[in-house]
Amino acid sequence: MAEKKYPFHETFLKKEWSYTTGAVLLAVFAAALVIVTGAAWGVTGPLAFWGGKLLSLIGVDVDSWAIFKGSPASTFNFWMSQPSVTNLGIVVGALISCLLAAQFKIKKIKSAKNIAAAVCGGLLMGIGARMSLGCNIGALFSGLPAFSLHGWVFFVFIFLGAIIGSKLLTKYFM
Repeated sequence: MAEKKYPFHETFLKKEWSYTTGAVLLAVFAAALVIVTGAAWGVTGPLAFWGGKLLSLIGVDVDSWAIFKGSPASTFNFWMSQPSVTNLGIVVGALISCLLAAQFKIKKIKSAKNIAAAVCGGLLMGIGARMSLGCNIGALFSGLPAFSLHGWVFFVFIFLGAIIGSKLLTKYFM
């Protein structure tokens, strides 16, 4: 029996898209998000509120912290936060696309070095995102089109960070 062909599935889910296609789709979805919600695309901002809400649920008074002045973490509502719902959509969308493309895999951890590199990289990215008041999405993709100086500063330093990070990665973790 001949194997069935699914041209749409093969073309759009199995084959890699061009960088141009990805860039155009990112621009269209970012514009749609601003039109529908009235807010730019951001990812890391809600993470502080998630952590603050979690800490407030276990009794820590985070509402007195400077980051939560004017917007208390104790009253944070995930479903009323556009960036939080967008973050959930990003994760669910990525999972669905991996599943549809048959690319989802749970991989075995190769070594303690891999764990150390992942933890160090994650911590540095988190610290950098909070210091720059945004990740590459909020600081770069939302900052550059708004002609914000911080977007251009972020643009320069994200490349410097990538160069330094890749050198450290190959020297100490590979």
